[in-house]
Amino acid sequence: MTLTHAHGPLSPTPPETVNYTIEGPEHRLLLTPFPRRVRAEFGGAVVLDTREGKLLYETGLLPQLYVPTADVDHELLTRTEHSTYCPFKGDASYWTIAVGDRRAENAVWAYERPRAESAWLAGHLAPYWEAADAWYDEEERVEGHLRDLYHRVDVRRSGRHVRVLLDDRVLAETDRPGLLSETGLPNRYYIPVEDVRLDLLTESTTRAVCPYKGTAHYWSYTGEGPRVDDVAWSYPHPLEAASKVKGELCFAHQRVTTEVDGETVV
Repeated sequence: MTLTHAHGPLSPTPPETVNYTIEGPEHRLLLTPFPRRVRAEFGGAVVLDTREGKLLYETGLLPQLYVPTADVDHELLTRTEHSTYCPFKGDASYWTIAVGDRRAENAVWAYERPRAESAWLAGHLAPYWEAADAWYDEEERVEGHLRDLYHRVDVRRSGRHVRVLLDDRVLAETDRPGLLSETGLPNRYYIPVEDVRLDLLTESTTRAVCPYKGTAHYWSYTGEGPRVDDVAWSYPHPLEAASKVKGELCFAHQRVTTEVDGETVV
């Protein structure tokens, strides 16, 4: 996020508050080593196992894993006729993963003859994250995608006064929020459950995976008046970066108003 989105140096709108200029195209590429072992499984087989993986940072996109061709099990791959063209990287060839009767069509690609300005992509394959059944960073299973090396999450206990309203109904009010700062995103305020009107909320079946914080469980407003789906979320089993806000609720819905020290925030 910090490099390719928001106002990162590789984003479409890099910051003006710098004492340098970046010479080159508006669409920028950066390939950097990923420091840990990565594995991907499909149909019970290991499709790739690498200690030499690299992340490609590309303007406006999430980092993409590229691995040396030698670290992929080519017996599980079948070349297809599919191809795509990228004006920054060149023509991409594709392979389907097949294990038993299961197939992931066009799940892996490579720039076998990349453009001169991205020649370092030669000899590498790139998999679609969602094509694999499971991904591992060392021995830990990873959900969502590999963590960006330049992305971080910090949580600090705060003394700010936070109040959340739905129309004229107070849903939560606290003087002890967890302030979560995440690269490229606005601050979020997590409120202890004791300071939330849980009698007005019902946990929904909606789930969302964040590779930095964990799996979010959503809550809907079910008090008087119209129901409002997924008005808040919480991380009942957070990853280590968000452990300080375990079980606390965050409200960032278009229907609610969040006031911090008396001022409305987005």
